[in-house]
This record gives sequence, C-alpha cells and structure tokens, in this order.
Amino acid sequence: MVVAVIGAGMIGSALAKSLLKSGYERKIIVTDLRIERLTELKKLDVITTSDNKKAAKEADIIILCVKPKDVEKVLTEIKDEVKGKIVISFAAALKLGTLKKFAPESHLIRAMPNVAILVQESFTAYCTDPSVTPEDKKEAKEILSKLGRFIEVEEGYMDAITGLSGCAPAYLSVILEALTYAGLEAGLPREMAILSAAQSMVGTGKLVLEAEKHPAEIKDMVTTPGGVTIEGLRELEKVPIRHAFMKAVEAATTKSRRISEVLSID
Repeated sequence: MVVAVIGAGMIGSALAKSLLKSGYERKIIVTDLRIERLTELKKLDVITTSDNKKAAKEADIIILCVKPKDVEKVLTEIKDEVKGKIVISFAAALKLGTLKKFAPESHLIRAMPNVAILVQESFTAYCTDPSVTPEDKKEAKEILSKLGRFIEVEEGYMDAITGLSGCAPAYLSVILEALTYAGLEAGLPREMAILSAAQSMVGTGKLVLEAEKHPAEIKDMVTTPGGVTIEGLRELEKVPIRHAFMKAVEAATTKSRRISEVLSID
C-alpha cells in the first residue's frame, strides 16, 4: 500500500511527519511544485517529487492537502491516475459532489482535521461518497487514527466542524496567549507562564475526554465559596467572552459555506 500526499504545505507536511512518527508502515510519497517545501521531508523516510501524476499513479491512497481553489486543477491533472482508488480530500469546504465531478471514478472521502495532526492530537471528522467500500473505509481510518481522534459524520455537519475544530487551534491560541500575558503581569517568568497555561489547557481537555467531565462540572470542581477562582470568574463575566467565541465559530462556519457555494459544481 502506497500513500501519496499531494501538497507539502502546513497540513501536508504535518500529515507526512505525523504518519512517520506514529509508525505508519506504508510507503509515503509527498508532492509539491515548490521544491523548497520538500527539503525537510527529504531528510526523512519520505519519497518526494514535483510530479503529481507519477505519485498518484504509484499510490493506492491519494490525500489532497492543497487549497480549495487548487483542487479542481490537481484532480483534473491526475483524474486518470486515481480511477478506482481512494482519494481523501483535506481541502476545506469542498463537497463530495464537487469532488466527484473532478474525479468521477474515485472512491472519495472528505475530511477536516486541524493542525494538531503534527502532534497526533487532531480532531478529524470525515464523510464518504457511496462508492467507498468497507475496505476503503478501513484503510482511511487507519490513517486518521494516526492523527488523533476521528469520527464519521453526515456531510451537512462539515462546515460547522470546519468553523469549530478546524479553526480551534487558532481560537485556543488566543486564550493561551492571553493567559501567558496575564501570568507575565502577575510576575511569572515567561517560560513558566506559557507552560502553566498550556498544560492547564491539555489537562482540562483530558478531564472532558478521559474523565468524562462536563465543562460546567469542571468549573464547579475548581470554584469554591469565597475562593480565588470565583474572583477570576467574576471578572470574566464582565465581558461577553462566550458570545465572542460563539460569533467566531458562526463567522467561520458561514465563510466555509460561502466557499463551498462558490466552488461547488452541481
């Protein structure tokens, strides 16, 4: 089994590195027209090339890690080489029906990971075209399992997932940066401030995912009468922080839907 990653940008490079780091045993080919992007990958156990058609012809699974506007060009270029093969698109907003127009004889999977694939902690949602067989899905799930947690969803959820988890590392980085600045203002050394804030985010996530605690329950666990936490929460309640994040996800979801409409082909 050979996997071809088309596009060595942020997500494509992170994908290849993550598969290697997690012990994925398939042969990996990464392509990009900009040779400089392949330099670092060449030092790893990865075959690199600027020839998309050659890579797609040799591969059994093709993963598209190019910008949405470039998908039509790439799939048109490799259409004959991907007939009957699994094609996984990581391109945001592009519907399965649109992908099918460009690669009608491929077994298509639409997926939305986030940049945390670099450390095998992504949340990835995916949906499949009716042509995808149980064996195809098994192969795709093996890849997605190396990137973090994943679930299969109805395609109608994909734009909202893009606006939430696809963008979440950026949203959470705003919080992390703010907490780091707060630590600095309180007198903590920079390294200590960012470490305490980052590990607290990791730990809170694990309380939800592994200890199965609801966010409200975690908040109540920390907050005691007349204590330190309630004093901090009182300040947070003075600004519409929940509303701000809800509007951010709403705006990102709307943008994903708008891109989907612009690029869709019925």
